[in-house]
Amino acid sequence: MDLESAVNAEDAVGLENAAHPAEVAARLGVPVEEVERVHELAGDLPSAPLPAKADAPAILDRLQVPADDAAEIMAGWPDADSPLWTPELRWLLDRTIALVRADLGGSGWLPPGPELPRERGLAWRHLYVYAYLALVDVVMEYHRDHGISESVSWATLADLGRNLGVDRRMNGEGWPVMQAWLTLHARGGLYELGRLQHQRGSVEIGLHIPDAGPLTPETVDASLDEARAFFPRHFPDEAYTVFSCGSWLLDPQLLEYLPASSNIVKFQQRFELEAYEEPEGIDADVEVRRFVFRNLTTPLDQLPRDTVLRRAVIDHLNAGRHWFWRRGTFPI
Repeated sequence: MDLESAVNAEDAVGLENAAHPAEVAARLGVPVEEVERVHELAGDLPSAPLPAKADAPAILDRLQVPADDAAEIMAGWPDADSPLWTPELRWLLDRTIALVRADLGGSGWLPPGPELPRERGLAWRHLYVYAYLALVDVVMEYHRDHGISESVSWATLADLGRNLGVDRRMNGEGWPVMQAWLTLHARGGLYELGRLQHQRGSVEIGLHIPDAGPLTPETVDASLDEARAFFPRHFPDEAYTVFSCGSWLLDPQLLEYLPASSNIVKFQQRFELEAYEEPEGIDADVEVRRFVFRNLTTPLDQLPRDTVLRRAVIDHLNAGRHWFWRRGTFPI
């Protein structure tokens, strides 16, 4: 029996038990070491079920998933008899859920699995979305155990919809970063409190700035004040001393272009910058383009110049200069 027949035969689907990572990798078209990582981290740990399909539209709505993406997610739903879902895709979905669930309460970066060739179909495009949906009940229970209100829970988890919308605007260029980013939400490692998202750490609360309107000093102050009350109340065993942020937004070169009244300048002024160290795996020029233009491929001279910030980014790069990812802190 050849591999194709073996995989499809009811009595020979070894993939569902993770017996053949190399075969899974070959069928998915991804590096074998990435599948082996999932296999090793997830092992035989328990997964979690997806919500009932009938309940999914209401959940997607609460997660603020855009209508076009919600329609695709429903059309690609992993029903037991769906022809879209091959054994290796079902294995990866199950083990990804187990991998992320096993680190419930964790607050570090956690890639959930290999980047998939999403053009191959809806199951491939949204596999990590289905994993996120399976983890909603898991992380909501974690939130309840810590006394966190449902309003904060849903506001935090709704970052799924925001990121799917951004990915669609970027023609699919945004998702590889987002699939790892969203595991923070699904493990209880990050909370959206007003204008900012706050990531648990060791002694630091990491600040992130979602695509959610102006970054005014007033909204930042309100979010910081909320965090100062939130973490001692819900995580009393964790002692935080500083807020931190790592971002191109903290690059002092922006001061060459932006007025002193700029919200970005006022945000920068809160931080004491650490000595520059080149960040591993982050290209600040790419990240600036990702966030300022939501576009990674259009030539610079074809990008819009409709704001001071956009003109600054274009002129800086056209001059042969680079942006830098800087990190800073300030006391809580």
